[in-house]
This record gives sequence, C-alpha cells and structure tokens, in this order.
Amino acid sequence: MNDRDEGFAAYFASRSGAMRGTAFLLCGDWHRAEDLVQTAFVKLYRAWHRIAAHQKLDAYTRQILVRTFLDETRRGFLSREEPTADHVDGVSPDASGIEDRLVLVRALADLPARQRATLVLRFWEDMSVEDTAKVLRCSVGTVKSQTSRGLDAMRDLVPTPF
Repeated sequence: MNDRDEGFAAYFASRSGAMRGTAFLLCGDWHRAEDLVQTAFVKLYRAWHRIAAHQKLDAYTRQILVRTFLDETRRGFLSREEPTADHVDGVSPDASGIEDRLVLVRALADLPARQRATLVLRFWEDMSVEDTAKVLRCSVGTVKSQTSRGLDAMRDLVPTPF
C-alpha cells in the first residue's frame, strides 16, 4: 500500500461513521446511507491525489455526500423513505428518547430533498449559511428560504408538544 492509499484508508476509517450518520439523516434509511457514503468515498478516492488541503477533507467529503444524495434524488433513485429504529455503531439508543428521534426522522423524511439537505447541513453539521450555500451550490438567500420553509414544515409535521 502506498502513502496515498494509507492516507485515504486512515481518513476513511476515522470519518466514515460520522458521514454515515449524516447520510442517514439525508435519506432516512441505513442501507441507503451506506450506499451514499460508499459512493462519496469512491468519488473522494478518485480525486485524492488532487487534494492539496487535507485539513478541509470533511467539508469536501460532506459536499460530495450531499450532492450525491441530491443527484440521486433528482434522478428518482431514492424511493419513499421509511425510517427505522436502527442505531449507529452498535450503541444502544436511550429507550426513552427513541420515540422522539423517530418522530423527528420521519418528519425530516417527509421534507423535499433540498430542504432536508439544508436542515441537515445547518443543524446536524452545524454549518454556516454561507458554507451551506457553497455545498448546495446556491445563494445565501436560497439557504435562508429553504431553512425557513423546512423548519415551518417540520413544525407542521411534528406533533405538539414535542
């Protein structure tokens, strides 16, 4: 294994789990999330030798992941998602909070893909409006309106009190 492959393997090992969590929030299905992460890392590996700023790998990988999700959604590759009670990395979720999480994941799955991607980037990934706009290749105003519409829709979809 050469240095390029070792560097990529180390990055994959350290970050694929976090990317899987983001992918799940985007698509609502753990198996589909695995496919999205795999596709994103294949694309990353193809560009690995051209990447000079390895300190920005997370942002670049996240951008690939979100764009892959949006591209596949536009092409109709994703069917209607049905979130499950699966959990990440074998960690048992808190039984009292699982129902609340499922309600939120189901509501998120009911949003249009771009609103869902905007909310995941803004609130799960804690990205700024400007950084979200770069990832989604849209204007800051579009991010703000997608965020507002997405949050309004989530309020309508999530029963009160939550």
